[in-house]
Amino acid sequence: MTVNYGSGSEFVAELERRLKDPLPGDAAHARFSPRPPRGGSFARTVPPDARQAAALILLYPTGGSDYSLPLTVRHADLPDHAGQISLPGGRIDVGETAEAAALREAAEEIGVDPSHVRILGALTPLYVFVSRFVVTSFVGVVDARPNFQLAAREVAELLEVPLSDLRDPSRIQWGTKTREGYVVDFPYIQIGDHQLWGATAMMLGELVAILD
Repeated sequence: MTVNYGSGSEFVAELERRLKDPLPGDAAHARFSPRPPRGGSFARTVPPDARQAAALILLYPTGGSDYSLPLTVRHADLPDHAGQISLPGGRIDVGETAEAAALREAAEEIGVDPSHVRILGALTPLYVFVSRFVVTSFVGVVDARPNFQLAAREVAELLEVPLSDLRDPSRIQWGTKTREGYVVDFPYIQIGDHQLWGATAMMLGELVAILD
């Protein structure tokens, strides 16, 4: 059953309930996986030395019955994922929980006050082959649009993406890239002038699968 927005409280309650149910996991991730996937088949064993990271999918009401979420365009001179569209997130520090890391990174990157965020649940951890991180993304909600403050050295641009855009199948397209000498076909979501693809699209694809 598709989750309709209805009132904000009804939508949030239903999403929280669904996050407690069995998650679609790899089946949802595979929808936005490049062909062929990096590192061989999609169903890969996570190496024991994989690093741990966390990200935050932050939903906030944006007029009518829709919700939006913030994505960051990373600066082109960063060592990891330069120029790409990402969720606020990063490495989990020693002694830190994944949830705390997701909230801390959102505070550092886009100025979101952790005390205002209600965490509804977590999505399926995703192993990102290129960076060797296992990323756990948390779905959180706030009552109103945050007063975003961007980390100037890391975030080049903030994209505020309506959830209804992510749920619109007409926005899904295919592109081609040459990476390390291999031609790769990849699905992406058209967001304005940007292409949302890779790990971020895979994580958000699972959220959409839960809602639809």
